[in-house]
Amino acid sequence: MSSLRRDCPSAMQPSTWLERTSSTHSEAYYQPSLTAEYDEDSPGGDFDFFSNLVTKWETAARLPGESTRQVVVRSGVVLGRGGGAISHMLLPFRLGLGGPIGSGHQFFPWIHIGDLAGILTHALEANHVQGVLNGVAPASATNAEFAQALGTALGRPALIPLPSTVVQAVFGRERAIMLLEGQKVIPRRTLATGYQYAFPELGPALKEVVS
Repeated sequence: MSSLRRDCPSAMQPSTWLERTSSTHSEAYYQPSLTAEYDEDSPGGDFDFFSNLVTKWETAARLPGESTRQVVVRSGVVLGRGGGAISHMLLPFRLGLGGPIGSGHQFFPWIHIGDLAGILTHALEANHVQGVLNGVAPASATNAEFAQALGTALGRPALIPLPSTVVQAVFGRERAIMLLEGQKVIPRRTLATGYQYAFPELGPALKEVVS
């Protein structure tokens, strides 16, 4: 399921409007692909139910006029302690039953929860930031690389793949495509604004999450 949050703390300046859109499985806005590379200027948001839903959320949250600085953060899979995507993965991986999904060749856009919070704070405090920011880590990883890194962080093997037929049966066709194909998403504009990642690499991010 996708979700939308509009973050408007009392400390926010009246001239700033920050919108965060996210998907619990991957970047719902960009079309799944094994080969394409997406940055903030790439097209998307018009190819299936989830992408159209994100487009509708962003349109509904947009304020009219040019007087308000508006920022949209599109996050990948958020890695953090005590919940989220990682909580569903830990048990099978701790038991030595984890592994890649399908072929494992598909990209897995991810971000540490500390960096997602950092990007939101950066967008609020830096007046030059506006428009779309990809809330993903700069170090791309495939699903197989993610599985291997999680296994390493836990000190367990990650060799048992989850067959694509099982994924399709459990998640349905549309979500299965997102999991089995994924996207390579690059935070080009996020980096250009000057944001400094605390966890740019997958290995240290997972070690912090499972420690």
